[in-house]
Amino acid sequence: MANTYKRILLHIVFAVKRREALLQKEWRGRLFEYIAGIINERKHYSYAVNGHFDHIHIFLDYKGHELIEDLVREIKKSSNTFINNENLSPKKFEWQSGYGVFSHGYSDRDTVIKYVMNQENHHKKKTFREEYFDFLKKNEIEFKDEYIFEFFDD
Repeated sequence: MANTYKRILLHIVFAVKRREALLQKEWRGRLFEYIAGIINERKHYSYAVNGHFDHIHIFLDYKGHELIEDLVREIKKSSNTFINNENLSPKKFEWQSGYGVFSHGYSDRDTVIKYVMNQENHHKKKTFREEYFDFLKKNEIEFKDEYIFEFFDD
């Protein structure tokens, strides 16, 4: 009997809900490590977790044994609890509803890892709004402006 083989690489993006409760540089690294741990504990493989003050990027090898929606919900719920329980944010922390998820081929792996890990420098040139709309357009995803994140650079 033949086995089934697959490799599904996903790039997930989501945003912070409140302008007062942003991802501060002093503790972002702890959060990103925590999120990588959630992904790995759920039997996926985290290649890169990083972000900027108002959003996060996750690049992972998705194993397909749970719905993407369930995985993202657990990442958001657990990391939200982590931030609030550790008193990392001066205000109550929450993620905005929704997320973007984009697929990549294995040959893109190193490029996407570098992209995710270089967020600080990347956002010196491009806002999160510009970045996110570029992802949607490059992936030919139809969207309505009223259902997109609240961007803090407005």
